[in-house]
Amino acid sequence: MKKLLEITSILLICASPILAVELGNGITIFNKSPRLIDMVTTLSSIRAWGANYYVTIELPKNVGESLQKLTIKQSQGAEIISYDLTETLAFEGTPLNRGNSLTVAKAKQNLDTNEITIILDPPVPPGNTITVGLKPKINPEIGGVYLFGITAYPTGEKPQGLYLGPGRLRFYQHSDRFP
Repeated sequence: MKKLLEITSILLICASPILAVELGNGITIFNKSPRLIDMVTTLSSIRAWGANYYVTIELPKNVGESLQKLTIKQSQGAEIISYDLTETLAFEGTPLNRGNSLTVAKAKQNLDTNEITIILDPPVPPGNTITVGLKPKINPEIGGVYLFGITAYPTGEKPQGLYLGPGRLRFYQHSDRFP
């Protein structure tokens, strides 16, 4: 009988969905990886005013934890892009199919590391696709490819970030784009 209870317990544990992965000391991680869907700009000309940069992330239902924080770190480009972080926004869906607005509790830029941190409150639960919008003060003056490392953080006391990959934006001089 004891053996039957052990086997039943093991089967129930294996069959139950894992809703959160908490390691020792309050450390939390995602059960499955969120996915970086895209990074796009509304204006790809150099020195353009009024552009928006959008980062779209998918949170599968089996991701385990809600998404609380994103970091976006510029890792390549001829110059460092500066932002008006008071204009940072987030919403459900994609730039072309916007849903409900999400609350950006905090957006800050570390100029020493070229990293932007965005905190969402409340956190976004699994099963959603979200987009974060950044407002550059102006597009770069030098054209070319600019890469941004995107990292997602779950909720929790000590969340461990998961690198989702590079976002890529390309900026053109008029003659580069239209020969």
